[in-house]
Amino acid sequence: MAGSKLDPIDRQILAELQADGRMTNVELAKRVGISAPPCLRRVRTLEEAGFIRGYHAEVDPRELGFEVQVFAMVGLQSQAESDLSAFEDRCRNWPLVRECHMLNGEVDFILKCVAPDLSTFQTFLTSDLLTAPNVASVKTSLVIRGAKDEPGVPFEVMEERLSRSA
Repeated sequence: MAGSKLDPIDRQILAELQADGRMTNVELAKRVGISAPPCLRRVRTLEEAGFIRGYHAEVDPRELGFEVQVFAMVGLQSQAESDLSAFEDRCRNWPLVRECHMLNGEVDFILKCVAPDLSTFQTFLTSDLLTAPNVASVKTSLVIRGAKDEPGVPFEVMEERLSRSA
């Protein structure tokens, strides 16, 4: 298990930063029970090792005028690696596409799209997504409301598994 390479303090640092990435190093050190200088060294090591990929503000899309969220299930004509990569590259360049995940099964990709209104999304759908090379089918589902949107991973599950295997 990848998380087992980390000691309990590293995992606690990650859990605390995942919950609040803006806390000061002094506050973080206090929460994990170590002094500030080694805490900062650990955070930098976790960043360099790729466990921490970045820090972001969680913005409210609706407050910013982005009223529409849509999941688009995309089927491709070809699943050759070069075609899959080409589609992923195209998704990275579409601003409305906020997430792109390749799936197994009936659907090749699921895209999370955010738009200010339905007509903006419809224009993206008809002008960009449906006309993109290799796209065979697109099915969309408009989000009515979200019940849960948690970032990161459930550290409590990891800790439970590690305590059972110890």
